[in-house]
Amino acid sequence: MRYAYAWILCVFMGKVVRLYWGYMVAAALIVAWSQQWALPVVVALSLGVSAYAAFQVPVWCGAVNRDGQTYCRNNAYGVLMGCTKRQHRWQKVRMIVLRSKVGNVSRSLFPTAKEKFNGALAVGGLLSAVAAVIVPAVAGG
Repeated sequence: MRYAYAWILCVFMGKVVRLYWGYMVAAALIVAWSQQWALPVVVALSLGVSAYAAFQVPVWCGAVNRDGQTYCRNNAYGVLMGCTKRQHRWQKVRMIVLRSKVGNVSRSLFPTAKEKFNGALAVGGLLSAVAAVIVPAVAGG
């Protein structure tokens, strides 16, 4: 019976790690900047955080429904990706490119605080990658 509980715990922990590995990478990125790790490590961690937040973090879909007033609340992966409905898959990316109304884009991409945090995480990762490349070039290191 003990082994059954251990097996269930391993399966559960595997799912947690698979869904939320990006937050662990974000913590490693903070440590990498504070401890001044090597440039390739900081760039790799930064790009990993950005990719996780943009394409894999579990969020709501947030695409505009057919009525044009409400937003989809189905589960999706990534701030930029939609849910399993065919119309929603690339709707958020199209909204960014076509930009009919800025308010609609922000409400669609970031309907809750969780999506806002993950969007900030994605932008922070990209800024970290850019800073990791530019700072040594400017500082001469």
